[in-house]
Amino acid sequence: MKKHLLAASAALALAAAFAVPASAQDNTIACLITKTDTNPFFVKMKEGAAAKAEELGIELKSFAGKIDGDHETQVQAIETCIADGAKGILLTASDTSSIVSSVQQARDAGMLVIALDTPLDPIDAADATFATDNFKAGELIGQWAAATLGDEAANAKIAMLDLAVSQPTVGVLRDQGFLQGFGIDLGDPNKWGDETDPRIVGHDVTSGNEEGGRKAMENLLATDPMINVVYTINEPAAAGAYEALKAIGRENDVLIVSVDGGCPGVRNVAEGIIGATSQQYPLLMASKGIEAIAQFAKDGTKPQPTEGKDFFDTGVALVTDKPADGVPSISVKEGMDLCWG
Repeated sequence: MKKHLLAASAALALAAAFAVPASAQDNTIACLITKTDTNPFFVKMKEGAAAKAEELGIELKSFAGKIDGDHETQVQAIETCIADGAKGILLTASDTSSIVSSVQQARDAGMLVIALDTPLDPIDAADATFATDNFKAGELIGQWAAATLGDEAANAKIAMLDLAVSQPTVGVLRDQGFLQGFGIDLGDPNKWGDETDPRIVGHDVTSGNEEGGRKAMENLLATDPMINVVYTINEPAAAGAYEALKAIGRENDVLIVSVDGGCPGVRNVAEGIIGATSQQYPLLMASKGIEAIAQFAKDGTKPQPTEGKDFFDTGVALVTDKPADGVPSISVKEGMDLCWG
């Protein structure tokens, strides 16, 4: 099992490459702009950024949207960071394409802009991206679900609980990765909803929260009450989907898979609410982002992507206590040691 932690361990080791003495960081301001400040993923991201900023003597200013999808608040935050003379911005964008013009204004002002977790559209609109391989995260849970069902995968009835209608996003990467992992032919991999496989009952959006997950699950159950596989964009949405299934007595015969790896989500795997989840490492993304801004402030050096990819890969691992043949995974206990939130 330990070999499956190599990606995360390697990323931790690579973090040292960006280390800069605190004495070099006089009067350096960095901004962190997240989608919300309530999702545990972004709470942990803020924690990682704050700890590293304090260590390096950088002033950190944090901003967040009111809800996932709050684009305007993020635009206002970028404008504030430009006015404050920040040296860099760490950004998890709610609207990956509409935010590009604001990001360009920040870059034109001499700032380093790093996308965290969610690549911009196009990805090179930011100076760098520090992220989970979200397509791989989806692919892992798709492979696990198909392997767990075995021959019955051919008869699956799949509900796709996505993030938002805007595409492409991190939600598209996870969605398309899941479908490919499950063995479903993709249409355009840069969007969801154009697939023709009859096993897909439908797609609905959740805004990445529990209430959205419950409503989306109810909507899709109205389309087909015999859904037996549920893909969810994240673990809060998975928890909502479970509640909707429980309300009709189907919580024990539906396979739910997800992405995030927060402590509540990993506990839900332990309790059988979620079958498997792909774990990512937001604290690492943010702390390395701060280190990159510190290095940029010192000598203008910009971070480079992982070899063979167009972003810096911070690692992913499938967490389950029901491993499937041919699908690498770590145990719930290992997942709890690495979780957040």
